[in-house]
Amino acid sequence: MSTIDLLEDSLAHSAPGSSAVGIDAVDVSAWFGSNKVLERVNLSMPPRTVTALIGPSGCGKSTFLRILNRMHESIPSAKMAGEVRLNGEDIYAPTVRITHMRKRIGMVFQKPNPFPAMSIAENVTAGLKLTGTKASRAEKAEIVERCLQRGGLWNEVKDRLDQPGQALSGGQQQRLCIARSLAVNPDVLLMDEPCSALDPTSTRRVEETIAELAPDVTIVIVTHNMQQAARVSQQCAFFLAEQGTPGGIVESGTTKQVFDNPHDPRTSDYVSGRFG
Repeated sequence: MSTIDLLEDSLAHSAPGSSAVGIDAVDVSAWFGSNKVLERVNLSMPPRTVTALIGPSGCGKSTFLRILNRMHESIPSAKMAGEVRLNGEDIYAPTVRITHMRKRIGMVFQKPNPFPAMSIAENVTAGLKLTGTKASRAEKAEIVERCLQRGGLWNEVKDRLDQPGQALSGGQQQRLCIARSLAVNPDVLLMDEPCSALDPTSTRRVEETIAELAPDVTIVIVTHNMQQAARVSQQCAFFLAEQGTPGGIVESGTTKQVFDNPHDPRTSDYVSGRFG
């Protein structure tokens, strides 16, 4: 079954009234010191949707992704303006706790990063400790199984949960990191080129996992792989920074429209491989 078939099947069988919520960027700009890297980005990322961020290197995609869960502000000299709204709530409001928002908005990085001193099971439940979530041993065991199943890894590791997470293959480590991010029940899952270091088989399995998660978790993925963006996403935003100007969105819309009938010739040139 293809990734698209999996996604359509998952959406068709998802329970109505899922708790998935959307995330919106409103006039988001960003700086590193005096260098402005993003200019007034506006993008709605709806629930039950995979949104792909595409564009050449250096156009601000990963910076934008980090802004979506308040990682940008942890960098010295980094600044941002505008709003990021999770289900209508500004995550940068003074009353909002960073740890609370990072629990609701998870992140999977380009390079798999399981905690080296922890077993597979301990990696999955690590987020519970970081967010102060208490769980009994039985509850942790249930969380480990559920999250590894949702991450597409359970059948491969269920008999060796006490082994180190770093003993897994690269593709398995990335799915372990996805499972770890799911343990705290995020509303949104951000993925920064999650397959760039993986072989084709592992990439396919991660893409299948994305399709299986989409009915319950809003997903935003940065990718340089145009075929991957077309396979996994329903919405797409094309970022570009030209001639030393800050990055911004040239065009956004459904993935089919952006790839098959783009409004801007620069979008057409990029998705067809004429530059980038």
